[in-house]
Amino acid sequence: MSVETITTISPNTNKPIVTRNGLSDADLRALPATALEAWNSFKKTTLAERQAIVKKAMKGILDKKDELAKEITEQMGRPIAYTAKEVATAVMRGEYLTKISDETLSSTDGEPEKGFKRYIKKVPVGPVLILFPWNYPYLTLINSLVPAILAGNSVILKPSPQTPTIAEHMQQIFVEAGLPKNVVQVFHCGSYTQIETLIRDPAIQLVCFTGSVAGGLAVQRAASDRIGVRVGLELGGKDPAYIRPDVDIKWAAEEIVDGAVFNSGQSCCSIERVYVDESIHDEFVTAVQDVLKGYKLGDPFDSQTHIGPVVSKRSAETIRSHIKGALDKGAKDATPENDTFKNPPADGNYVAPTLLTNVDHSMEVMTEETFGPVIPVMKVKGDAEAIKFMNDSQFGLTASIWSKDVEKAHELADDVEAGTVFVNRCDYPAPDLAWTGWKDSGRGQTLGKFGFDQFVKLKSYHVKDYPK
Repeated sequence: MSVETITTISPNTNKPIVTRNGLSDADLRALPATALEAWNSFKKTTLAERQAIVKKAMKGILDKKDELAKEITEQMGRPIAYTAKEVATAVMRGEYLTKISDETLSSTDGEPEKGFKRYIKKVPVGPVLILFPWNYPYLTLINSLVPAILAGNSVILKPSPQTPTIAEHMQQIFVEAGLPKNVVQVFHCGSYTQIETLIRDPAIQLVCFTGSVAGGLAVQRAASDRIGVRVGLELGGKDPAYIRPDVDIKWAAEEIVDGAVFNSGQSCCSIERVYVDESIHDEFVTAVQDVLKGYKLGDPFDSQTHIGPVVSKRSAETIRSHIKGALDKGAKDATPENDTFKNPPADGNYVAPTLLTNVDHSMEVMTEETFGPVIPVMKVKGDAEAIKFMNDSQFGLTASIWSKDVEKAHELADDVEAGTVFVNRCDYPAPDLAWTGWKDSGRGQTLGKFGFDQFVKLKSYHVKDYPK
């Protein structure tokens, strides 16, 4: 079999910008064996030694922040004004996970018993395969890579073909920080067949996948052939927001627009559907229009640009299909006049933010993940109807409720079916809380103290004193 060539196409120009070679079948088969050998040595290091490596690596990432930020803009199109923040946030996240690792990875004593030492130890699972996406490459990678290393595992990284250099940078930075050779390996491929081969290799003990539901199902199917392999899935969302009638409408509109169109709406926890109390619906729509008038769609290397291109022509087609489908079924395009929306750069995958009203759940734009800068707004009659529609979804990643009555919003949050519920906030994975999807939005969790669970196995020790 010939070695695959993987080419990254710029979303800004639709021209090739990076080319990488895949692996031969023989080289692919060697990856797990090499990872296993590296792990057998690395697992004997102390947590303090691993913490020192991670801390040094986080500093190394920060030192290259501007270079790494520029590559994000080149490869996936997010405006340069925002990409350095992802790198800095990834570092802060890694530092937090390191800070809590002493407590999180500590052993647990059993009940005291005279003449015995009894405890539960957390030990590394072994080689970990991390499949991470292009939309927030550093943030999604840090979620798995740092706890995997802190726990004492070896890692194989498979980046998205859209952002291939991210894994390479991380591998180099960690090696420069003192990580032994081959504890982190990188491979490139565009073929699912090779990924499936790795998942089925008996050396691989955990697969961490962040991406689409379809991709997660494929990973889960491949892993189903084995008992010993674990699977962690961070999948899609169709995240709802509910605007109660007591809000400051101007403020809420600003927050909702940011939560819906930041990163061109290409976030698993972007706001993808908005339910607004009918008593303030029209005023809220007007406020959203006012906010959108101030947004600039354009060249992502322009520091004044708010919204760059979406990642691919195919993605743009999907987004436009959802918009057209809604309009064909009676939705109204309420997008305000904005010259930059009409005249984006000619060669890239530019999709202007679109505000839709008169939407309902017969439309894909309210039920399927759009992953684009679309704001569909639907009237509701009150709390009960809002909660009903928020839960009418196959997804359950995040949801948000917006209200001056925080106590009431907090109470309503108990009835929302999502792994994270925000009150007066959105689109924010907190490093100290569990990031976990309900329903088809995933299985397992990352971040917080529970984010280490999938990277360790429990081993019980029951030691009796020798009879004298």
